[in-house]
Amino acid sequence: MIKFLKKYIGNRSPLRLGWHQSKALIAALKYRFPARKLTVIGVTGTDGKTTTAGMIAHILKKNGIRAGAASTAFVQIEDEVEENSTHLTSISPFVLQKFLRKLVKRGCTHAVVEMSSHGLVQGRSSWTFPSIATITNISLEHLDYHGSMKQYIKDKAILLRMLSKNGTKVLNASDESFGYFSSILKGKTISISDTEEAADVQAKEIKASNTKCTALINNNDENINLSIPIPGLFNIQNALCAIGCAKACGISVLEAVEALSDFSSIPGRMEMIDEGQPFSVFVDFAVSPNAYEKTLNTLRQIVGGNGRVMVLCSSCGDRMKEKRPIVGQICSDLADFVVATEDETYGEDPHSVLDEVWNGIDQSKCEAYKIFDRSEAISFLFENAKEGDAVVLCGMGPFSTMNKIGGAVDWDEREVAKAKLSAMSF
Repeated sequence: MIKFLKKYIGNRSPLRLGWHQSKALIAALKYRFPARKLTVIGVTGTDGKTTTAGMIAHILKKNGIRAGAASTAFVQIEDEVEENSTHLTSISPFVLQKFLRKLVKRGCTHAVVEMSSHGLVQGRSSWTFPSIATITNISLEHLDYHGSMKQYIKDKAILLRMLSKNGTKVLNASDESFGYFSSILKGKTISISDTEEAADVQAKEIKASNTKCTALINNNDENINLSIPIPGLFNIQNALCAIGCAKACGISVLEAVEALSDFSSIPGRMEMIDEGQPFSVFVDFAVSPNAYEKTLNTLRQIVGGNGRVMVLCSSCGDRMKEKRPIVGQICSDLADFVVATEDETYGEDPHSVLDEVWNGIDQSKCEAYKIFDRSEAISFLFENAKEGDAVVLCGMGPFSTMNKIGGAVDWDEREVAKAKLSAMSF
């Protein structure tokens, strides 16, 4: 019955959105509007939301602020961290409001809440009264739901319009969306930049290796050395968003930078797998074309001219079909060795989804293979990797299950990779 109604009632139907909004209000009433007793920091954007949320929570903790965080990958209350088993960025309003009430009961004063564009449109994040909001970046994603990039950007801006009167928005001056978001006259703005674009908090001299990334952070003409013990040039942008949010909380840029010096990577986000193999292996939750591009560029820098970039690529079912061949094209443009495979396809034919990714791969630019079984595909990659190469397994990240047509099956990509590498002789 529910599937039938979803099919014939559009995503933006007043009836459907009204249903979502009513659930959000009932949830807030049930848990007595807990967000009113918290400083809520909302995080949205196409890529980097989860890492940014984790960085913010880490900075708050290191500076003596009791906080919790709800994200795609994890749910955290102070030192207690659990996997978000739903795999959803914007969780059910009942789960969210219950989580916020638990924070209040535990004596927390701050909450970091990752918010998806779907959740913002549907009101799943309503009644959270954010005081601070950041948008990491905007790139091609979710057009099956939003219809156009223009509408996608407008929907992301819902978070900014939710800000309290004296709130603060932390915006990426390096992103093309900056002009539109900064024009929204709600609260004050802290701008961040990892390019030549002028900003309140700016990163220069950015460098990265397979174990860390560094930059010189300029804030009010003060230069501060930032070093984060995780790979990926793109993590500098995530760090800047987190630093900007911390600044809005009254934490100095220097204190925020110092806190990030011992930040542990978010599970499944450029997570290194080391079982003594002579090549680098990473598990990364890259799903958008932009994320694939950033991840593969990072690996190219890691290998330099001494090794190959090898990638396991895929695409989720029941989501934006247009991006599938684009993901394939990006992989063949930026990697030397590409293996396309299955992903979480939910109710869609997994072979059709894989074919669409495969159709975007230019086999004249790389060595490419299509291997449906994900386990076999990973084994094939490892068997063909050589000393100095860098392998990245994209798409599944930290999840412990994979949703297929027949339902969820056990699948932890990190453990699969560790087991396969451990069984090999080097």
